[in-house]
Amino acid sequence: MIQRDEWNGFEGRKWKDEVDVRDFIQNNYTPYDGDESFLEGPTDATNKLWGVLQGLQKEERAKGGVLDMDTEIVSSITSHKPGYISEADKDLEQIVGLQTDKPLKRAFMPYGGIKMAEQSCTTYGYTPNPKLHEIFTKYHKTHNQAVFDAYTPDMKKARHAHVVTGLPDTYGRGRIVGDYRRVALYGIDFLIEQKQLDFDNCGCGVMTDDIIRLREEITMQINCLKEMKVLAESYGFDISKPAKNAKEAVQWLYFGYLAAIKTQNGAAMSVGRISTFLDIYIQRDLENGAITEKEAQELIDHLVMKFRMVKFARIPSYNELFSGDPVWATLEVAGLGMDGRSLVTKNCFRFLHTLENMGPSPEPNLTVLYSSRLPEKFKKYASHISIKTSSIQYENDDVMRPVWGDDYAICCCVSATQTGKEMQFFGARANLAKCLLYAINGGVDEKLKEQIAPKYAPITSEYLDFDEVMEKYDVMMDWLSGLYVNVLNLIHYMHDKYYYEAAELALIDTDVKRTFATGIAGFSHVVDSLCAIKYAKVKAIRDEDGLAVDYEIEGDFPRYGNDDDRADDIAVWLLKTFMKKVAKHHTYRNSEPSTSILTITSNVVYGKATGALPDGRPAGEPLSPGANPCYGAEKNGLLASLNSLTKLPYEYALDGISNTQTIHPDTLGHDDAERVNNLVNVLDGYFDQGAHHLNVNVFGIEKLKDAMEHPEKPEYANFTIRVSGYAVKFIDLTREQQLDVIARSCHKSM
Repeated sequence: MIQRDEWNGFEGRKWKDEVDVRDFIQNNYTPYDGDESFLEGPTDATNKLWGVLQGLQKEERAKGGVLDMDTEIVSSITSHKPGYISEADKDLEQIVGLQTDKPLKRAFMPYGGIKMAEQSCTTYGYTPNPKLHEIFTKYHKTHNQAVFDAYTPDMKKARHAHVVTGLPDTYGRGRIVGDYRRVALYGIDFLIEQKQLDFDNCGCGVMTDDIIRLREEITMQINCLKEMKVLAESYGFDISKPAKNAKEAVQWLYFGYLAAIKTQNGAAMSVGRISTFLDIYIQRDLENGAITEKEAQELIDHLVMKFRMVKFARIPSYNELFSGDPVWATLEVAGLGMDGRSLVTKNCFRFLHTLENMGPSPEPNLTVLYSSRLPEKFKKYASHISIKTSSIQYENDDVMRPVWGDDYAICCCVSATQTGKEMQFFGARANLAKCLLYAINGGVDEKLKEQIAPKYAPITSEYLDFDEVMEKYDVMMDWLSGLYVNVLNLIHYMHDKYYYEAAELALIDTDVKRTFATGIAGFSHVVDSLCAIKYAKVKAIRDEDGLAVDYEIEGDFPRYGNDDDRADDIAVWLLKTFMKKVAKHHTYRNSEPSTSILTITSNVVYGKATGALPDGRPAGEPLSPGANPCYGAEKNGLLASLNSLTKLPYEYALDGISNTQTIHPDTLGHDDAERVNNLVNVLDGYFDQGAHHLNVNVFGIEKLKDAMEHPEKPEYANFTIRVSGYAVKFIDLTREQQLDVIARSCHKSM
């Protein structure tokens, strides 16, 4: 058994001989079931640094959303000299490290695609060095170029029509969470030794394609680990050995994360499950008298401040898909262990308390892994912060823990992977609402008036027949699921080849399990459309070419979101059917297929590309986000809406089922204590029924409208709202996105 001075006071054996952070946590953490009375406010240093950063954010907003951009240096782990929030006050920073050499300055990251990197600069008035264009067109192929070199004509048509949409072919796929805790617990030298052993044991027999690729990938990972040491040295730290105290543990962990965000412009750059891990170091230092509670909170405040600063250079089409400049630096707290013990520690409170010490913020994407069996005082504190800031999301630990164990991380908005054991191939969305229209129109796109899907026989009757629609829809989903999986196989092959995430995968087991994420857009509209066809009469309105372009509904029909099994059973059928179709196909690198019902703010873009639907939604209107019911469909209050969602089986959507709810404060009660108790009761009841996810917004529509019309008011500078799986500053959304949020249901009754 290895012994290190840095581990004095830590219990356990297994984690000392091999990389096993979970074993370390289980042997050393201190559960906490008390209240928030121990928490400390911000230090003077925190207030000063946060004041500087808020000033920079205000300047950034005034300049159109980007403060500064690098146009000369290709970002890498060691590409930039050290940077600080304020050079004059850098000694105040307890945790150091920036993506570039200046705060909020965005890096030049061309490996995903040189055109995107250049356009992200020119959009905001910056001109990249022409030499970079030459290098990444003549001498180094990018991920984007490789994908489009290999796309088939059918793939390009489907992409252009947005029946498969939001694909990670023009941006980094993200959703790979390095186990950044490993840097703190083991130090880089030990991690290099372990990867070297993996390399030495790889390829002793026949040099197959897989073995050759794996040997190259391990070498890339080892090189990244070496560069992490150089990065830390530039800031005056030696991370070759384990962290010996709480400050070093936080700093070492952050250097691992910093290496990831310096090398990848991913769709989600999550932080992972770090709260309880760091609490072990903080608790040891508190017991030894090495730090005070105020200093402990300051460490967490400064770490979170760094997460709030993460920025990437993005192109306009990306910003249309994902409004609000999100990073999805998802960070989890709470949950239960497999042994039934609560994983809530004082540090879980400290992370939530950052929303009080520094105000609301979209990043990091704070996620409570929820169970009704969590300590009551923690549940109440989390609910209090939700009501106060609308900056927290909740995911059901009781349905996730049996699948992922008790050491999983949320790798984007809502989907999980086992920390340090798994990676995910992210896959955007299949537009099942558009697919339904293809079934009606024989594969002809209702917006483009072009043949996109195979030329199946269209429905020609005046009124839509349910059985005929279902038969044709089933065939059309067969086509779409097959095409979709093949598109993703191609994208991820090229991403591994040209934009491999070596820094993150260096902190994941070499024998990694891979999941293959797909997703559904337009879910609730398909459900309501099928209900309308089955229970009412739906007349197809055709253009001069016989194409169905609009629909008239005669009579009433049940709608998803009202706890009505007639609609909710169709929702369950749709989810199961699509997932089974996806699972029939070969997925890249023997990955395990999954799906999600999650659309983020992209529902506006998806809606623009989708014609009128048989549920009464007009052409071009935003699709309802995630698994949310259609706008205006919920007629029976909050609890009925939540009950509909609880019927969707998580095992068929392991990539996540996103539900975003806006609740008027008066719905929860008329004082803080009553509201907190009622929200806890809502969360307990919802998750005890097996639901997966809930975004909680507590405000009225009037506040949204005022913020849209008067973004200059100081109280709206950091006004944060939860959308579909993540949070945004409301004033950073486009007006179109703001109107979409305002159009969503705001529950004024239980």
